[in-house]
Amino acid sequence: MIHFCTLFNSLYLSRGLAMYRSLEQHCPCFRLYIFAFDDLCYQTLNKLQLPNATVISLAEFEDDQLLGVKPTRTSGEYCWTCTPSTIRYCIQTYGLDACTYIDADLLFFADPSVLIDEMADRSVLITSHRYSPQYDQSAASGTYCVQFICFKNTEEGMRVLEWWREACLEWCYNRIEDGKFGDQKYLDDWPGRFSGVHELQHLGGGVAPWNIQQYDFAYRNSFLTGKELASDSDFRVIFYHYHGFRYAEANAFIPSHHYLLSENDLKHIYSPYIKALKAADNELKKKGMTDRFHEAVEIPRIRKSLRRMFKLYVTGRFREFYHQSYFLT
Repeated sequence: MIHFCTLFNSLYLSRGLAMYRSLEQHCPCFRLYIFAFDDLCYQTLNKLQLPNATVISLAEFEDDQLLGVKPTRTSGEYCWTCTPSTIRYCIQTYGLDACTYIDADLLFFADPSVLIDEMADRSVLITSHRYSPQYDQSAASGTYCVQFICFKNTEEGMRVLEWWREACLEWCYNRIEDGKFGDQKYLDDWPGRFSGVHELQHLGGGVAPWNIQQYDFAYRNSFLTGKELASDSDFRVIFYHYHGFRYAEANAFIPSHHYLLSENDLKHIYSPYIKALKAADNELKKKGMTDRFHEAVEIPRIRKSLRRMFKLYVTGRFREFYHQSYFLT
């Protein structure tokens, strides 16, 4: 049994549901602890009755230390502040041997147990950004990404987790200051600061917009496979991190605003995500849940420009906006 935890509010619920369903498809034995960051999210998830999920409200989760710093953080900064505390809560409340935090905007393409197994006897697993050179933000955002991070309930693992929690309670903001950034820059020196920390080597754990330029993708024997262009080595894609992805109005999406994506990337990586999100949206509607569970970015003057409407609806794309038909055909 693999124990995961994640956190999101109602505007990330369709993403979180798509991620959960991908775990159901690819991970034979798991439990996902979902920290619902608003009442609508909590109520909706409980109505869904997801068999492999445990839904936790803020009222259950927040302690005096978190509540004390909450007024000093934006909603996004508070989510970052809470990340180590969610892992700690799961380990302590449910008596877990280990817990892996995963971002809500992941989609799994294969069983993630291979990533956990790579830890062997180590107590902490961290994943590198593996930035493409043109997008290297390690100085600002950190060498490692919090997207998929595992802690074992060992003396080594809990020492690192408690240190991280205290650091985030003290300072966790969306700015660069004294070598810190959010909850993430704290990870930079862990391999040297602590014993028992393992940096994931499997290239299929952590493919993302900032490193996708280094790979080519194809389906082989029904599995999504990546090829690292520099080494010509193949690997199975375990999960992709859809950082920067946005819903837009008129059934359109912004796959990535800042990073270069190829047609191959859109076909093999983003098309499955659009289908998973549409399935999640349809599942919610069929359950009679009519609230909007995602953002809807405005397309400039789309309603007033025939040229822009033609490009979006007929060609499937206008600037960074892609109509759903581009992916679902």
